[in-house]
Amino acid sequence: MNHKSGAILVLSGPSGAGKSTLLNEIINDVGECYFSISTTTRPMREGEIDGVHYHFVDEKEFEKDIEEEMFLEYAHVHGNYYGTSIKPVKEALKDGKLVIFDIDVQGNTVVTNRLGDITTSVFISPPTLSELKHRLEARQTDSQEVIDRRIKMAKREIQRISEYDFLIVNDDLDKAAQILRTIAKAARLKIAGNEINEFAQMWEDI
Repeated sequence: MNHKSGAILVLSGPSGAGKSTLLNEIINDVGECYFSISTTTRPMREGEIDGVHYHFVDEKEFEKDIEEEMFLEYAHVHGNYYGTSIKPVKEALKDGKLVIFDIDVQGNTVVTNRLGDITTSVFISPPTLSELKHRLEARQTDSQEVIDRRIKMAKREIQRISEYDFLIVNDDLDKAAQILRTIAKAARLKIAGNEINEFAQMWEDI
């Protein structure tokens, strides 16, 4: 069977879980892929580059894109909008790439509902709540108010881990990276429902 279509890998987890660090560890080992760059209204952090880390827009522009149905999924989190544009995702899938999303639990629900037959989902978590607090405070990028909101959100997200295909507890970077690398390679092999139906029909016709 000649499997050409792309696949989707969803990464979710609390801010501070280490999603970006893990992704950087494996990105050169999992074949041709496209990292979906989210659009957001949150302020740009030091060291971030527009169009590389996020597409930064104001609320007016984001809400205009919502009205024009430009997003595969979007959410309002910690007082800011985050969304995934449809067009580049479709193009990457058509080219047979592994499309990687770094999105929250709400986003995973939408993507899984719309593209579940080609989606593999992974929830990444620190080992404990106290470790998460330590990581967020050590970053020194957020106010205490924002950290408290992130902790509150993390407690809610943890209750929905069962909605994911895999859980990675990121307490050992090398070990966690190896697990994610294996999952990503397997995700590429997931076959869309229409391809399965085509194969079944072809098999009967032979």
